[in-house]
Amino acid sequence: MAEERWATFDCYGTLIDWNGGIARELERLFGAASVGRLLHAYHEIERELQREQPTLSYRDVLTQSLARLADREGAALAAAEHDALARSLPSWRPFDEVPASLENARARGWKLAILSNTDRDYIEASLEHIAVPFEFAIVASELGSYKPAHRHWEAFRERVSPATHVHVAASLFHDIAPATELGIKTVWINRLGEDPEPQPDVELHTLLGLGDALDSFAA
Repeated sequence: MAEERWATFDCYGTLIDWNGGIARELERLFGAASVGRLLHAYHEIERELQREQPTLSYRDVLTQSLARLADREGAALAAAEHDALARSLPSWRPFDEVPASLENARARGWKLAILSNTDRDYIEASLEHIAVPFEFAIVASELGSYKPAHRHWEAFRERVSPATHVHVAASLFHDIAPATELGIKTVWINRLGEDPEPQPDVELHTLLGLGDALDSFAA
């Protein structure tokens, strides 16, 4: 029997265009001029909220983070728009190269799983857009824990014992750093042209080349 090779993935920012989805809503709500600054501030607020309240659903994280952002910016947010990000997430689309790259990895014998800071219904909606089978998905709202805490990887290892395990993600903070702490090999999808800290095992700028990168760990 062949030894199992597993690639785990973050979803939002890695497979689904998370920044694009949030930025479109921020532009619609507050105008285009300050989107870059507001997006940066949103990221900080979301991390803060997940750290403070790890048992919150991601739906509530989105809603409360948007409200905090508006409050800190002194920006008006209509009552009907408090859940604007939560409503919009199921429509966010994958990056163009994602489906073919994932199919290529599967064709090479890799089993795929998702470790996501989100809710079950959101992952199911996003997987419909990606349209590539995953073995399973582990989500924060069912663990009561948000990455960069280690619980996602612990829950994964409670389900499977892979001969080779590689974690693929765009976030250094949420994914690459904790996976490295756990001794897991990493492929960093550096979509934003950032400087790596910590250093991943492999750096790509999109999922193009993913299959070769994964196979390099199993050679």
